[in-house]
Amino acid sequence: MRLYPTGPAGTRAAALAAALLLLAGAGPAVADDGRPDRDFTIEDPRVTESSGLAASRAHPGVYWTHNDSDDGPYVFAVDSRTGRTLATITMRGVGEPRDVEAISIGPDGDIYVGDIGDNLDGTWSHVWIYRFPEPKQLRDATVDAVQYDVKYADGPRNAEALMVHPKTGRVYIASKNEDGGGLYEGPAKLTAGAVNTFRRVDEVPWVTDGAFSPDGKRLVLRSYFSAREYAFENGRLGEDRSVAAPFQRQAESVTYTADGSALMFGSEGARSDVVRVEVAGGGSGGDQDRGKPSGSGGAGGEAGDQGDAGGEDGGKGGAGLGAAIVVGAGVLWFALRRKRG
Repeated sequence: MRLYPTGPAGTRAAALAAALLLLAGAGPAVADDGRPDRDFTIEDPRVTESSGLAASRAHPGVYWTHNDSDDGPYVFAVDSRTGRTLATITMRGVGEPRDVEAISIGPDGDIYVGDIGDNLDGTWSHVWIYRFPEPKQLRDATVDAVQYDVKYADGPRNAEALMVHPKTGRVYIASKNEDGGGLYEGPAKLTAGAVNTFRRVDEVPWVTDGAFSPDGKRLVLRSYFSAREYAFENGRLGEDRSVAAPFQRQAESVTYTADGSALMFGSEGARSDVVRVEVAGGGSGGDQDRGKPSGSGGAGGEAGDQGDAGGEDGGKGGAGLGAAIVVGAGVLWFALRRKRG
């Protein structure tokens, strides 16, 4: 996928992102403590562009992911206890994947893979969704997958977020645009061998991934620097709130843990980190931990909270880092504006 949008606005965004990453750095993931669903690092050298993330329903502590473009019909089962790949699944019966951006699991236990990216900014006439049952045993295998043709009622779109509702099984796609995208609702049931038309039902901000909570009552949408959790009822977005997404090199993916107690945020890149963030009302771990990355903050800390880094010195260091990021981004922003003027 294209890292940031093109054009003047895209140039500013890319420059700001570079400044933020240089200032924020990248901290190590929390060391393995034997527990599932904690911060972990994807160790598989084949997974260099992890662009989607889905918590397994059949195998506790396992997360499904895939590479972006130019990789082939593969998905990987990664153990959050060790970061190691437990199974590589090859999809058979689908065409050549073009720009795979998302993965989700439906109420029937099937895995849905979204080949929905469009690096030409919405010029492909159709995109695809692939579907196959989640394997009962984790081992390398080739599986038969169903391919669905997808079009949008209002014309081609670039998208990176595909979400299957865990109760109704209806598929949703969030398009990606620097001026904001749309939430698209698929038909009640996808049909192979026919066009599945997705219709715009709501407006969303810039989105790189999304996921439903296990009960289907919440939908989280993330971007490069932030995330929001929405109430979801009758197929529409409701009241929303900010979620403390971590800083990551290229913020690409998000999923709820299987029990809904936390969100797992992923990133592209070799040995990329996946960071756990507790959610309000979502399980154990006191209120002081909710809405914050677990452990040391994984890939460079979190957006919007730098004051809890462990002790007085840690708090001062976090605040200083936050200030440096804000000041650096501001200076670069105004410099770019002057250059354009």
